[in-house]
Amino acid sequence: MASFNRVVLLGNLTRDIELRYVGSGMAVTDIGLAVNDRVKRNDQWTEEVTFVDITLWGRTAEVANEYLSKGSSVLIEGRLKMDSWEKDGQKRTKLKVIGERMQMVGGRGGGGGGGGSRSSGEDNSQDYSSGDSYESASSPPQDEIPF
Repeated sequence: MASFNRVVLLGNLTRDIELRYVGSGMAVTDIGLAVNDRVKRNDQWTEEVTFVDITLWGRTAEVANEYLSKGSSVLIEGRLKMDSWEKDGQKRTKLKVIGERMQMVGGRGGGGGGGGSRSSGEDNSQDYSSGDSYESASSPPQDEIPF
């Protein structure tokens, strides 16, 4: 049986980037993304927000730290991953996204992210992938999961 695990999300960062490094020196960050959707209920259109936790590795994490901040628009492509741990004797799980590609969206004004000297009239979307940071871009080294 075949399976397919791909996620594409476009939203805004819910907090500033906090970059850290694991034992091997690889960069990692966990970001929060707010994804808005318009839904119709009882003949009224309302905004519905979904909050998604995303982990970025390697150069992608470093670029996010350098150019993005709370409110920045970003497109993330990656895969779903179920994390599980035990706390106070209780088993817990959380579904999150491992971000494999990131594209910055929007301009410098209005939280669109980005430093640099690009003018607001230019298309300043950039695509970053952590594919060359380690052998498999789809998951970090097993001995370096940062929790």
